[in-house]
Amino acid sequence: MTHPAGNHLRFPQSKRRVFVRVVACIAASVALAFGNEIPTADQIDAAMRRGVDFLIEDQNANGSWGGPTRTKGLNIYAPQPGAHHAFRAGASGLALSGLIDARDTRDEAKAAIGKAADWMTTELPKLRRADPTTTYNVWGHAYGLRALSRLHRIETEPSRKEHWARLAQEQVDLAGRYEEVNGGWGYLDLFDDVTTQKPSGMPTSFTTATLLLAMDEARREMAVKISEPTSRRALESIRVQRTPDFSYVYSFGHRMHPRKDINLPAGSLARSQVCNACLRAYGDAAVNDEVIHTWAKRFLDREGFLSIGRKRPVPHETHFRISGYFYYYGIYYFTESARFLPKPAQVEYAQRLAAILIARQEKDGSWWDYPLYDYHQPYGTGYALMALSWCRDAIAE
Repeated sequence: MTHPAGNHLRFPQSKRRVFVRVVACIAASVALAFGNEIPTADQIDAAMRRGVDFLIEDQNANGSWGGPTRTKGLNIYAPQPGAHHAFRAGASGLALSGLIDARDTRDEAKAAIGKAADWMTTELPKLRRADPTTTYNVWGHAYGLRALSRLHRIETEPSRKEHWARLAQEQVDLAGRYEEVNGGWGYLDLFDDVTTQKPSGMPTSFTTATLLLAMDEARREMAVKISEPTSRRALESIRVQRTPDFSYVYSFGHRMHPRKDINLPAGSLARSQVCNACLRAYGDAAVNDEVIHTWAKRFLDREGFLSIGRKRPVPHETHFRISGYFYYYGIYYFTESARFLPKPAQVEYAQRLAAILIARQEKDGSWWDYPLYDYHQPYGTGYALMALSWCRDAIAE
């Protein structure tokens, strides 16, 4: 006799196969990442050293990382040549930040940092949007600022400290030019058939939060000045994209469609990390410890689900419109959010995150999640090294 619930539990054959694959992937991910052992300090250091070795070997002769090579049949829209300057600035900023956070004392690592610092000095001031259809340069400003904050932190010569602070202020001011008419920042301006001096396209919750967090770090490290009206509008842009469960819709226009798949909690796993961290950093009392705990636990419990998108060549092609490049972005901003929690909670989360990152490291020492020309390994490795640095410090304390 058939159980009364039986008909409700039956899937069509094709959906059943998909469901089984999803569950198997998540189960395999959990087993791979966590096993029965907590990573030791030596294991974390070894993984970081391999990541540093990769970045040293992969660095361009001019001190940057990545380039417009290793193309495939479907490439991200990239107006020439400015889009690739933005991609390279973003990837190089992340790679340099990862190198510095790794605290590798070898001469080769120090030399790579020096070359990258020279590239930042020369090339960051040139960063602009490629044309009226994109503002990819916003990512370059954000991760350039991350690198400049670290260069300032490790510098001992006062005149050089002043140099990095001046360059950082310039990046903050440049980014302000590309504020969206609705507040905040996006990366595309393709969708309204309107050409304006200020971008009028698609401010996104996560791009806005990414830049605001980089600005906040630069303010704390170098006392750069952030326009109060600009930051106020940007923060409000993030808030109006927040749903009651602290998911964040993808972009400003999506606020009218909060129950679309990409805007549900599963689609917001990475966005909620960066947006919660940003609002908390700027004093939003609604983002309390309970909210951060909830989303930290959700992120780690469902990391395998987010990982299904890794290395897929088409953006937004998997469940809940997850893209491959959500992965290490979410991993890093998990640490930005979790650092607001009490130390005992940070230790537990750091142990779990370190296990994931060690398990995900590639044979060549890199980490990557989406084939973005030749920028993906430097940016993924930069994110991972910064995240592992937080794990190492949290566990040590």
